[in-house]
This record gives sequence, structure tokens and C-alpha cells, in this order.
Amino acid sequence: RGFHPRKRGSIPLGTAKMKYFVYMLISQHNSLFYSYVGYTNNINKRLKMHNESKGAKSTRGKKWLIIYKKSYNTKSEALKNEYSLKKNKKKRKELKNKFILSVK
Repeated sequence: RGFHPRKRGSIPLGTAKMKYFVYMLISQHNSLFYSYVGYTNNINKRLKMHNESKGAKSTRGKKWLIIYKKSYNTKSEALKNEYSLKKNKKKRKELKNKFILSVK
């Protein structure tokens, strides 16, 4: 029952809806806070990869927490917004400060 790629399964081709997420992670090392922005279609798996040092090179060796996530219906929407958040230092700093104040 369920989906089988060669038998075309129970899901007609082109009808499965996949969500994409743009997320921001934060990590503290000594007294500094580091942030990372990325996109994925499986946020829990991606966070686990980052925390196991199997994610992006800049995230290795640190323990990360998700402080922001937003879902999108298409990959192109998610990529556009990921790029925008990566470049928007003001928004990133705002999200970081909001998180830091919430844990104090």
C-alpha cells in the first residue's frame, strides 16, 4: 500500500506537496553568539546534521538551536527568502537579540 516509485504508488505524480523552510540557528561559544541561515525540506533532520557536525562547514563543532523558521510552498520561494535573510544583517541581529533577551 503506500508509495512505491516504480509502481507509481498511491500518490499521483506532481500532486505531493512538499514544504520548504528557511531557518536561523544560533550558537554560543564563550561570550559570542554565532548565527547561521539556511533552507531545508526537513528541519529536524537538518538541525541534527548541524549538531553532529555534518552540516555546513561553518556550523561544525558548535551546538545549535533554531530561533527562527518559516515555511514556504516552493523551493524557489524558500531560496529567495533565505538569500534575503542572509543578506539582511539588521533582521538577523534583531532575531539574535530577541533570542538572547528571552534566555536572560
